Amino acid sequence: MALLVQKFGGTSVGTTERIEAVADKVCRFRALGHDIVVVVSAMSGETNRLIALADAIMEQPVPREMDVLISTGEQVTIALLSMALQKRGCDARSYTGSQVRILTDRSHTKARIRQIDEQRMREDLSAGRVVVVAGFQGVDDLGNITTLGRGGSDTTAVALAAALKADECQIYTDVDGVYTTDPRVVDSARRLDRITFEEMIEMASLGSKVLQIRAVEFAGKYNVPLRVLSSFQEGDGTLITLEDNTVMEQPVVSGIAFNRDEAKLTISGVPDTPGSALRILKPISSANIEVDMIVQNVGADNRTDFTFTVHRNDFRRAQEVLEQVGRDLGAREVNGDTKIAKVSIVGVGMRSHAGVATQMFEALSNEGINIQMISTSEIKISVVINEKYLELAVRALHSAFDLHRPGGEA
Repeated sequence: MALLVQKFGGTSVGTTERIEAVADKVCRFRALGHDIVVVVSAMSGETNRLIALADAIMEQPVPREMDVLISTGEQVTIALLSMALQKRGCDARSYTGSQVRILTDRSHTKARIRQIDEQRMREDLSAGRVVVVAGFQGVDDLGNITTLGRGGSDTTAVALAAALKADECQIYTDVDGVYTTDPRVVDSARRLDRITFEEMIEMASLGSKVLQIRAVEFAGKYNVPLRVLSSFQEGDGTLITLEDNTVMEQPVVSGIAFNRDEAKLTISGVPDTPGSALRILKPISSANIEVDMIVQNVGADNRTDFTFTVHRNDFRRAQEVLEQVGRDLGAREVNGDTKIAKVSIVGVGMRSHAGVATQMFEALSNEGINIQMISTSEIKISVVINEKYLELAVRALHSAFDLHRPGGEA
């Protein structure tokens, strides 16, 4: 018997029929004697519908009112799921974020959780009830409804699991686990039985859409065992947990992540003087544009070329800012490229294996793929390449590191 927090996303509760199916699943776990807390998202498409309504009324809605509006989607789902559970003889009680009292800061539309009062949930669990909580939302110290940002239901589930000291937090979605890479790109992509928090954080930050990165960070911080499972088929899914030091031979590479939403900017011929990097990046930061990879090359004439990547949606704005910076610094030119992609290999096994970068670069070279930028960490190597070679690169790396085989390369 265990205490489980189960989260079901928008696709999993997208229709009343699917909500009924979720109720069946939850009741089966309850029948086995487990205590269950369920966190649900709004029905798929509902949040977008609510945002569209707001946009039709006002070009830039007040964030406080947006939170009041978009939090209603989850309120519908918790009520419907509780009804479906009660219909099956499985006693249940629904709670909004404010009723549970998921206390957040005052940052509307992107709030962060400060504290959770788990008393009412524990009382219901002791009485044999299933607790159904609205994901994605909370309340600030002034009593205002707040929301946690896109994908915030994952964070809600992990936070509740941490507060309740749950045995496991199970994230049910439309995929049956975490794969070595996207199966739509590589047919032989394999579902991983387990992966470390560190690896999953890297995968999420590098483009894997399976889990929200904040949720994985939260789980790692509070050591909440996290499992990704399918709502639509049975299986053990993928367990995300601390690195197991008892495993003698970790695979060198656990997975390959990629991101098509990258753009590259270069400012050339900048004087190579202290503070130049700051003068380039500070205006970009002030424009609320996040920078990813950075490369700086110093030439023989004591001038430098400075290259960095941003999200493709930020490219035009970043280019305008950089052109003004170029004029201020007396740079030779500013140019950009939106036809790039980032490919990354991730694995805790890199810590104890030499030559991983060489193997990666050789695999790409054999396919005639040029590397434009490189970034590394202890457990990750990322490269920027021409976007048209993205899928070829992913397939080549998946094969080079034998990721189609359990254990990969050791």
